[in-house]
Amino acid sequence: MENVVLIVHLILALALIAVVLLQRSEGGGLGMGGGGGGAVSGRAAATALGKVTWMLAIAFICTSITLTIFAAENATGSSVVDRLGVTPPASGEVTTPAAPDGDTLLPPAPGDNAPLVPTLD
Repeated sequence: MENVVLIVHLILALALIAVVLLQRSEGGGLGMGGGGGGAVSGRAAATALGKVTWMLAIAFICTSITLTIFAAENATGSSVVDRLGVTPPASGEVTTPAAPDGDTLLPPAPGDNAPLVPTLD
């Protein structure tokens, strides 16, 4: 059941993207543009694409809530680490990684046999 809802959710998401991209731009994004004469009313008539967008958005939200309910039912009181089989260190136990040897972090000294700058032969 959860897989069916997830597939429907993905199809709704793609359809919602497609319907929004098909709609005509109003030109008033971020307060720019606009204009228009007295024949243009303040509220545009709802188009068929606008109604489809609302229906898809409502269905998308419903499937989102349904998937959240499924996830809450499947959730147990355990941690992700418990499911991996890794035991976390005890609360009073502090572990620090071992530091590498100091010699491996330093460049070779000028007196060494290795040249500092590679030469092109």
